[in-house]
Amino acid sequence: MSAQTAAKSRGLDLCTGPFWKKIWLFTLPIIATGLLQLLFNAADLVVVGRYAGEEALGAVGATGALINLIVNMFMGLSVGSGVMVAQGIGAKDEGMIHRTVHTSIPAALCGGVILTVVGVSLSHVFLEWMDTPAEFIDLSALYMQIYFAGMIPNLLYNFGASILRAAGDTKSPLIYLSLAGVVNVLLNLVFVIVFHMSVAGVALATISSQLLACILVLRKLTHREDACRLEWRKMKIYPFDLWKIARIGLPAGIQGSLFSISNVMIQSSINGFGPVAVAGNTAAGNIEGFVYVAMNSFHQTAMNFMGQNTGARKYENYSKILWICLISVGAVGLVLGGGCYLFAESLLSVYITDSPQAILFGVTRMSYVCVIYFICGLMDVMSGMLRGMGSSLVPMAVTVLGVCGLRLGWIYTIFRMEQFHTLESLYISYPISWVLTFVALLVGFLVLKKRMIKKAGLVPRSA
Repeated sequence: MSAQTAAKSRGLDLCTGPFWKKIWLFTLPIIATGLLQLLFNAADLVVVGRYAGEEALGAVGATGALINLIVNMFMGLSVGSGVMVAQGIGAKDEGMIHRTVHTSIPAALCGGVILTVVGVSLSHVFLEWMDTPAEFIDLSALYMQIYFAGMIPNLLYNFGASILRAAGDTKSPLIYLSLAGVVNVLLNLVFVIVFHMSVAGVALATISSQLLACILVLRKLTHREDACRLEWRKMKIYPFDLWKIARIGLPAGIQGSLFSISNVMIQSSINGFGPVAVAGNTAAGNIEGFVYVAMNSFHQTAMNFMGQNTGARKYENYSKILWICLISVGAVGLVLGGGCYLFAESLLSVYITDSPQAILFGVTRMSYVCVIYFICGLMDVMSGMLRGMGSSLVPMAVTVLGVCGLRLGWIYTIFRMEQFHTLESLYISYPISWVLTFVALLVGFLVLKKRMIKKAGLVPRSA
């Protein structure tokens, strides 16, 4: 293998500077990839809203928080895989990398089977628990059942992409999602407009595109020329390495699921304001999602940079990575969040064409979320920093208390008061929870960094 081929296969070196340039080179493809993933759902909503009506739009939108709740536990394991690969690369431990890769893919297969069975068989029951409006509960259940039928390729793609990013390759997942995104949009149009399949059509389009992305990312792993190469005959679950993946990934998954519980509870509360409010909230949430994935990309960047530097024991790079990521995510959040709010009505009208009242509901949500959304980005970066350092319990505990606990407490106390039983009261709980959680995570990072340096007995050295 030539030096040029090896360097290309390895991707970016995340342990040496210049960090400003490398962080942005690493993050921009993740941002683009995340936006493409959101376009899967956005294409669903736009097509179904324009060609199948408000009821179908609400049916698809009402499933988002519930799907995230069910899926996040297993997605968290992919976080653990990425962190362990990153730390193995930093430590130059090829055996650790090999075992992690060949444990991750079978784990994704098992997780996909479990999610398929649970999602297909219990979708209607879960939607009933959420008080989904009767007008579209059957359509929502149909969408979820088809969506969960494609859960195996969904998980395989996410685990594979996590491994590639940990190795410094963020461009390949972008290319694969670009191709899959084109397929998704084309199939949406064919299934909904030509065959009049409504929510079933957009669900089938989504899982078809996910299958394509899955095939491409697995093919990339099998053609790598380093320790991240996937060899089908060597796939097996290494118990100790699975435990190490779970040690990082399960708290991340639990955090994601509990985070989704708070969103499910808020969605259930919004459902009580009627189908028009649900449609407006769905459209606004989808627009905000584009801002969120751009900011959350720095969470993944922080996690992978910290993972490699932790493996290499380059603790002196921690603060540089932290401040670059915080400044970057703050700037992105302010620009994109503020821009979305300024053009809120125009953006909402892309999704909603037959209900001015639903657009007003959407503008209300965006006025409480978009302008200060950057605080959520700061919070997520801190969580990524801690996970990359190998600490997953701390961000889980802090986020569960600061975000989930506060929002659930808000719903069962303040929101139940007659004078505060409004959508505005629900939405204000978001920024309050972000601020409190960010501060707590920052303190946790400073304490853990000091402890790790002291334990290693190292004197900080220049990068």
